[in-house]
Amino acid sequence: MKAIDHPLVQELLSLRLPPDHFVIAGSGPLLAHGIKDDIGDLDVVARDEAWSTALSLGTPTSSPFGAHVQRVVLLDGKIEIFNGWFPESGTVDELMDRSDAIDGLRYESLDDIRRWKRRLDRPKDRADIALIERHVSRLR
Repeated sequence: MKAIDHPLVQELLSLRLPPDHFVIAGSGPLLAHGIKDDIGDLDVVARDEAWSTALSLGTPTSSPFGAHVQRVVLLDGKIEIFNGWFPESGTVDELMDRSDAIDGLRYESLDDIRRWKRRLDRPKDRADIALIERHVSRLR
C-alpha cells in the first residue's frame, strides 16, 4: 500500500491543509519510503496557512519539544499537528526544504529522522534507525 492510501494519511488529507505548508514527520516518512508497513499515528509539522487551519480544528497545547512549539491533537491523538519540531531541526521552513516529496506530499528527510532518533535513543528509535540504515544501504 502506498502511504497516500493509508487511513491516517487520508484523514490528514480530509483536513484540507495546504500541502506546501506542512511536512509529515515522525514515523510517517518510514511508511512513505516503504520502510514500515503501518504506523499508529501521524505527526505533522505545519506553518502559515496549514497551522492556521489546524488552530481552527482544535485547541493548541504545549508539546514535548519545548515551550516554543505547540500542537493540536486530533482524532484522539492519531494526528498531531505541530508548529515546530525538534530544536536541532531548525525552522519549519528549513525542515521542509530538506524534506522528500512523495506522491504530492512532503515527508521529513530520513537524515533528519536518524538525527533526532539517535539523540532520543529509545529502544523503538534504535529499531527504526536499523530499518532506515538497511533501507538506505539497499538504495546504494
